[in-house]
Amino acid sequence: VAEGVWRMRCRTSVAGLLAPGQFVNVEVPGDGSHILRLPLSFSVADAASQTLELVYAVVGEGTARLAAMRAGDVSTLVGPCGRGWQLPEAAGRALLVAGGVGLPPIMACARMLVRASIGFDVIVGAQTAARHVEGLLEELRRMPPAEGCDCQRKVIVCTDDGSLGVRGLTTTAMADLVADRPYTQVYTCGPGPMMAGVARLADKRGMACQASLERMMGCGFGACSCCNVELAGGGYALCCQDGPVFDAKEVAW
Repeated sequence: VAEGVWRMRCRTSVAGLLAPGQFVNVEVPGDGSHILRLPLSFSVADAASQTLELVYAVVGEGTARLAAMRAGDVSTLVGPCGRGWQLPEAAGRALLVAGGVGLPPIMACARMLVRASIGFDVIVGAQTAARHVEGLLEELRRMPPAEGCDCQRKVIVCTDDGSLGVRGLTTTAMADLVADRPYTQVYTCGPGPMMAGVARLADKRGMACQASLERMMGCGFGACSCCNVELAGGGYALCCQDGPVFDAKEVAW
């Protein structure tokens, strides 16, 4: 669906159990020596059709094997895993900031906000135009507005090289946007440095911020302790159980 980015639709009863922002741990097919499952966030979990949509980047041998699967192939997964997005505690508009393949859980968040009749704007960044998943961008634009909201949704696209949308960082676009529109809640997922910048901007503006972190989650349920997240108040949390979604103020960026 984009350069190095693939979409998988699979049928699983777990689709009816997942909350936005949670993840599943997928068995890599075709290689018994690959004992670790792959933690993947989802963009769509449809309980009625028991369909799960996963959008992911091919970055190694495991994800390459997933991308080689065809209709009718079978694997297994563990889920639902982790703690997902929470609805805003305060009334007002939300801002969603995604970088790279941080977009799928942001898509799930956007659907959650639509169902709750909460208005939102979106900033999506990628390295180049070829790395943007155009189908997901268009879906964000087509999502119905919140009831009673007269504020037209903005979907701002950023690229590092300026080949699509605004040239520059998502944090620069965010700084411009928050100076123009009021928000009470920020949701972000993407590269760590980007989310750290988003968290700083949100804190400076007095906006609540939730961040979906990425770690090597070997087991997905807290047994291996590979996915430690350093906390601002000291100590560590487990990304797979206490996250992947955290209050941004809790994280030692």
